[in-house]
Amino acid sequence: MLAIEVDRLTKSFVLPSKRIVEAVRAITLSVEQGERLAYIGPNGAGKSTSIKILTGILHPTTGDAQVLGFVPWRQRKELARNIGVLFGQRSQLWFQLTPMQSYKLLGAIYGLSREELERRIDEYGSLLEAAALFDIPVRNLSLGQRMRCELTASLLHSPRVLFLDEPTIGLDLVAKQRFRELIVRLNEHKGTTVFLTSHDVSDIEQVAKRVIVINHGQIIYDDKVSVMKRSLLRTKLMEVRFDEPPGAIDIDGVQVLKSTDMGFKLSVDTEARSIKHVLDELLDRYSVGDISVLDPPLEEVISKIYETPRR
Repeated sequence: MLAIEVDRLTKSFVLPSKRIVEAVRAITLSVEQGERLAYIGPNGAGKSTSIKILTGILHPTTGDAQVLGFVPWRQRKELARNIGVLFGQRSQLWFQLTPMQSYKLLGAIYGLSREELERRIDEYGSLLEAAALFDIPVRNLSLGQRMRCELTASLLHSPRVLFLDEPTIGLDLVAKQRFRELIVRLNEHKGTTVFLTSHDVSDIEQVAKRVIVINHGQIIYDDKVSVMKRSLLRTKLMEVRFDEPPGAIDIDGVQVLKSTDMGFKLSVDTEARSIKHVLDELLDRYSVGDISVLDPPLEEVISKIYETPRR
């Protein structure tokens, strides 16, 4: 059974002006159990509407969807016992309580026995390196600490699918990196399916294996993150350190992006010249101390996809 299966899903809204807006337009997709998927797009693309349908908050206008075999808008209670949801800007913990006190309330809501609740709190506290935070009032936790406790709350009922909507928003760089590592660890240890939306490209690169890009309510790209980078990139970056000042760099297909006396950052048009030919020419013509070949930032790839004309 697929974790998520969507067939020609459409959601329309009627504005006060009586104009009809299609937030989601005949989307079809499937997600295997245990996948880590990034579902991305610019603001207003239809991401949030899609997630609200898949979690049973909204009814679609037309089309079908199943999450773990449940129709979300018809079997919301049954679905809620099998999915976890974490929104970066919404808390499910009570700020005046400690996380532990909130977990006991959530355990009662989910009908967990005391023994089972304690076992799961211990398990996720260890897995997410958060156990030391559980007895501190939520109001006294940093945002990064709170998000680890929020993630624990989302997992208490052992969901098979975890929906994450902008989970690292507002976190500092260290907290973001740690949170991403925890999501990957959760997926690898528990087989939890991860459905992630984020505007942070590092979330996509470090968490997701596959990416679906949505724009104007339609899916415009669906493939592995690694394939997306290989198939759409038309340039490579080179960082070159010279042993002697090279003067002007004049090589076909190569553009100087930044330079100091000894260090240059170059952009190579791989459709005009191969990396091998550029490397050979650099080594033949200049005294080179070190060379690194890099992909351009993933932002560049995604921006090209966003520019796909609306159908």
